Amino acid sequence: MIRLLYIGDVVGQPGRRALHQKLETVIDREKIDFTIVNIENAAGGFGVTEAIMEELSELPINAYTSGNHIWDKKEIIEFITRDNLLLRPANFPAGTPGVGHVTIKAGPHRVAVLNLMGRVFMSPIDCPFRKADEILPELRRETPIILVDMHCEATSESQAMGWYLDGRVSAVVGTHRHVQTADERVLPGGTAYITDLGMTGPTEGVIGVDREIILQRFLTQMPVRFEPAKGPAALHGVVIAIEPETGRATDIRRLRVAA
Repeated sequence: MIRLLYIGDVVGQPGRRALHQKLETVIDREKIDFTIVNIENAAGGFGVTEAIMEELSELPINAYTSGNHIWDKKEIIEFITRDNLLLRPANFPAGTPGVGHVTIKAGPHRVAVLNLMGRVFMSPIDCPFRKADEILPELRRETPIILVDMHCEATSESQAMGWYLDGRVSAVVGTHRHVQTADERVLPGGTAYITDLGMTGPTEGVIGVDREIILQRFLTQMPVRFEPAKGPAALHGVVIAIEPETGRATDIRRLRVAA
């Protein structure tokens, strides 16, 4: 078996601190062969910077995924054009900087990571389902081990993608909502699935944001500046076991580690 760790959206400095404190311990304990982290909220909750990417490069992370906040820090545009380990959703329009998928060696095996983004309550970008159909034949020529980050707002869109790709990829994991769901399972075709990995970041806010700021927003409907919550944090994600010869998942388990 090859064992993969997929970490949910890293939010601000508390999320980065949780990674530095707990990631290597989890990798050792779970005997992880390959690690993927969604980092689109790593810079104060909005986007990611080159300095943060350099900071995270100290950790044993093999690939990074993102979503709708990937362009929030404009400096990342130049960085993403020369670093294909940082993915942006593959279904952004043609000509968008960066790449949406990558294949990386993991010991004797190769692992492909595909980043997609939903369209329900999100930006009206290209169809993620058709984009997956377009890209998967290329990835399957390289490896049977394929992981998909489905970054979207609607849980129904995540579930639909899970069923759509069942038997064609090793795993479909949801990101973006920052709340870990309890529906992890291996679908009948051998695809591991969870609607949302959860969030690696502060646990005493509202989806990572200072709760007093969010309460004011709900109570007054006035614009406010979001700031990451302070206090304790946790690392959320899943551990997935995959048969390397077939790419079929045999197990998926939720992970929540206090930091």
